[in-house]
This record gives sequence, structure tokens and C-alpha cells, in this order.
Amino acid sequence: MTMKLIGAGFGRTGTNTQKVVLEKLGLGPCYHMYEVMQHPGHVPLWYDAACGVLPDWNTLFEGFSSGVDWPVCSFWRELSEFYPDAKFILTPREEEAWYASINKTIFDTFRMPYDPENPNNDLRLMTRKLILENTFGGNIEDKDHVLGVYRKHNAAVLADLPSDRVLTYDVKQGWAPLCEFLGVDVPEEDFPHTNTTKDFRERMAQAK
Repeated sequence: MTMKLIGAGFGRTGTNTQKVVLEKLGLGPCYHMYEVMQHPGHVPLWYDAACGVLPDWNTLFEGFSSGVDWPVCSFWRELSEFYPDAKFILTPREEEAWYASINKTIFDTFRMPYDPENPNNDLRLMTRKLILENTFGGNIEDKDHVLGVYRKHNAAVLADLPSDRVLTYDVKQGWAPLCEFLGVDVPEEDFPHTNTTKDFRERMAQAK
């Protein structure tokens, strides 16, 4: 099994819905931040990757045929070279909605005080390095800066990947454009929508 589709969009752009959808379309299992949480041995590999020491991608993604969300999206350029036949989806959610969502979810996890007894500290260290520091330069309180990073990332994906290799996609569009891009039939079931801001915050509260 090899990676067939990679999501280049930042978290909070419908990535959990993408995971569910891709698995329903036969491109599963789909690697997501949830998989990092379920595979503690992957956390140091991603931390090393954030520090510039890339993993053996085939070993890390063994058993997976797609990947979305952080940490995958941070390495879209490296993965595009390692998996030359993989297709990509980019999910540029409307800016104000995306900022409101990430500010109340992922950014809030970075604002939590450090707890030396928290069993998830390795995961937190990795995400802070990868997202807070590497992606946003340690500055998540300046909205204009955050949105500038978001725009620059999306523009780079579209500029650097061939147009026939990447689909610009909003999960609100449902099945049709994604199925056409992948060359698969449209399922008869309703298109799912998952992981609202409320869902995320409730899950984080339970994890404390």
C-alpha cells in the first residue's frame, strides 16, 4: 500500500470530514492527527521531522493510503516528491471562519498552562514545535499574521503542484468534485460533516 492522496490544507479546514469521506471512498485508512494520538511511537518521529530529520515515510505510513491534517500537511512538498503519483487536495476555507475556528480550538491548546504530570506532554511538545513555532513563527495572537501564513501556504501549494495533481476543494461541495477528481462513483449516502468547534473543545476538555 502506498499513499494515493494527501491533504495539503491546514487543520480546521474540514480535515476530519475529509478523513471520513476518503475512507468511505476506499482511500483508507486515512492518516490524521488522531492517528498520531493513537500511535505514541509516531510522536518523536514527527518531532524529529519538525526539526529537519525526516522519517522513512513508507514505514511511518505503513497501512495507510491517504493522509490529511497536521502533521501531514506541513510536509506536502516533501511528500509530493516522495510519492510522485499521489494526488493532493487543498481546502481553503473562508478566512474569517477558519481563523475563528482555529483560534478557539488548536490555538487554545497552546495557551493552556504547562502541566508536568500531563501524559500527553510529548504530543504537546511536537505540535507546539510543528504548528506554533514552525508554521506560525510563535505568533498566534496577531490575526493578520496568522491569516498571512494561511494565504501564503495555500498559494504555495497551488503554485508548486501541477494543476492536474491538486484539487481545490471545500467540503461544503459534497461528493461530486472529489469523486470526479479521484475517478470514483458518488456514494448514495449523505455527505458527512464532523468535528465542529464545539466537538473539538469538548474532546479537549475530556483529555485534560
